[in-house]
Amino acid sequence: MDFQLENRYFIVTGAGSGFGRAIAKALAGEGAKVLAVSRTEEKLKTLKEQFPDFIDCIAGDIMSESIQDETISRLGAGSLSGALINAGGPPAGRFDEISMEQWEEGWRTVVKWKIALTKKLLPFLRQHQYGRLVYIESVSVKQPVENLVLSNALRPAVVGFVKTLSQEIASEGITANILAPGYHSTAALERLFVKKSQLEKITPDEAKRSFENEIPVGKMATPEEMAPLALWLLSPLSRYVTGQTFSHDGGIVQGFFG
Repeated sequence: MDFQLENRYFIVTGAGSGFGRAIAKALAGEGAKVLAVSRTEEKLKTLKEQFPDFIDCIAGDIMSESIQDETISRLGAGSLSGALINAGGPPAGRFDEISMEQWEEGWRTVVKWKIALTKKLLPFLRQHQYGRLVYIESVSVKQPVENLVLSNALRPAVVGFVKTLSQEIASEGITANILAPGYHSTAALERLFVKKSQLEKITPDEAKRSFENEIPVGKMATPEEMAPLALWLLSPLSRYVTGQTFSHDGGIVQGFFG
């Protein structure tokens, strides 16, 4: 399938590993130009080595104003086609385990920086009345995940922000959607295995099997399996889809609108 992405220009945050890396590679594989942002410089180097003509890199924390401004400074007038807005999630924990300081930090790392970056990106998309914004959140926006009170509480705020934004910018040719991945083989999920093993006095491998037993299709996905859905949402082909939250979860969400 031709996603019509050749020579288009995208920002991908959290590109060092997991979903961000898989989607950056998939975009480059389609001939798109990618500005990959990650805190881990070494991981970015290996990414650029694979796609030297298609990937440029910024090493730093996209949640910080300085790295956001450096990212924006790389954009030429009218060059931006879209962005994948993605970063690691908040720490695992039950309500009684999470301090007020962690709640404040959770607001900063889950919600605030995405709003700030979006405000900086919109003028570039409005210049040529076209753009695709895709935010990676979690299946927790549709169904709470145990031991993840910060994610369960704060990620839905991003859904509310993106849904509202999508209504306000739809007439300008700009769409905004959310991907809500379930259990995938990522470093973030490894932290949940450890947390569950500590609480239930089982091994991390037993905790992993417990998670997989919840998945109707029977096995966790890889980030690469979600990448084609992200490519479609970032492409011109998704013109008629905006303000939506797409699960990629192997059937975990049990609601009618999962």
